[in-house]
Amino acid sequence: MHSLSSSYSALLDLPDLKLVLQKVEDQLQAEALRREAFLDWLTPDMKAEFINGETVMHSPVKRSHLLANQRLFLLLHTWVAHNQLGELAIEKALISLTRNDYEPDICFWRKEVADKFDGDTMRHPAPDLVVEVLSPSTEARDRGVKFRDYAAHGIREYWLIDPDAETVEVFQLNEEAMEYGPTRLLAGQDLASSQVLTGFAVPVQALFEANAFQACLSALLPS
Repeated sequence: MHSLSSSYSALLDLPDLKLVLQKVEDQLQAEALRREAFLDWLTPDMKAEFINGETVMHSPVKRSHLLANQRLFLLLHTWVAHNQLGELAIEKALISLTRNDYEPDICFWRKEVADKFDGDTMRHPAPDLVVEVLSPSTEARDRGVKFRDYAAHGIREYWLIDPDAETVEVFQLNEEAMEYGPTRLLAGQDLASSQVLTGFAVPVQALFEANAFQACLSALLPS
């Protein structure tokens, strides 16, 4: 995965850079029109994203995907609500970055950002934390274009959940390089912890086992 600085350096080495940039500008203008059409076409009952000029439709997912996503959302929601940290959204919140529109599985915005939302907000700014649950049809994008785009737009934390392998990866943003640093694969009793949501840490198995989930939820609930 290339950093922004390496991409800039590669561009500056092109002797025909001005010609390349003109072609890019022409393509981006055409893409902007397609993006407007996408946003006009998108309805609340659709699960779709606009990525690098193309509309990407999402298929139904397996129950293991749904359960892992729902369990993590409930654990996060309990922590965020109790500590009044901001706002969470699950699955249908559209985040609009400079080029692309995504509907991540889970998003979190800190309170000072979320307080600016109202009942009519449909297009949201870059969150502080994003969670994507992997599936065979989405993993390449989740680890590719989204991984780079989320980092480039300052999303400070990115979680990847694999419901088949029952693992979690938590990536933290290196703000100087605007890219995600390395992480390790978490499983079983390993704690998945957040730097964005200070103090939030849950055993990975709580996302995949009903009894572990209930125990973890009870521990997070205020006494």
